[in-house]
Amino acid sequence: MPAICIDARHAKAALDMAPNKTDAKDADGLAHLAEVAFYREVRVKSFDSMLVRTLVTARNQLLRMTTQLSNQIRGLMKTFGLVVPKGAGRVFEAYVGSLLAANAGLEQIIRPLLDAWRGMRARAAELSRQLVVSARASEQCRLLTSIPASAP
Repeated sequence: MPAICIDARHAKAALDMAPNKTDAKDADGLAHLAEVAFYREVRVKSFDSMLVRTLVTARNQLLRMTTQLSNQIRGLMKTFGLVVPKGAGRVFEAYVGSLLAANAGLEQIIRPLLDAWRGMRARAAELSRQLVVSARASEQCRLLTSIPASAP
C-alpha cells in the first residue's frame, strides 16, 4: 500500500473545527479527511537532504553563537573602559589579548570566554569544510556553480 503524508497544518485546521477534542475523534476526523480526499499531500525529504539541512543549520547556529560571544566579550571589556576595535577572527583575538595584558584580574575572567569563542570558531570551520565537500559532491551544486556570472 502506498503511504501518503499529509500536511499537518492543513489537517490541524480541519480537525480544530470539532467541538470536543479527543484522540479518538481526531483519528476519526483524519479517517474522514482521507475518505473525502480533503488533504494536502506533502513531499517527504530524503535522509541525505535532511542531513545537509542539519549541517547548514548547525553551522549557522555556531556562527551566531560565535558572534554573540564576541559581543559579550566586547561588552564585558567595555565596562572597564577597554574598547575592542572592529575586527573578526585573529584580529579580534589579538585586540582582546593586547587589551587584557595590562589587567590580570580581568584576563582571568575573559580568557575562558575567549577560549570558548576560539573553540566555537574551530567547530564552525569544520562544519564549513564539510559543507564545501558536500557541495562539491552534489551534482546539482556543480551544475549551479557552472553557470557563468554576468557583469552588471
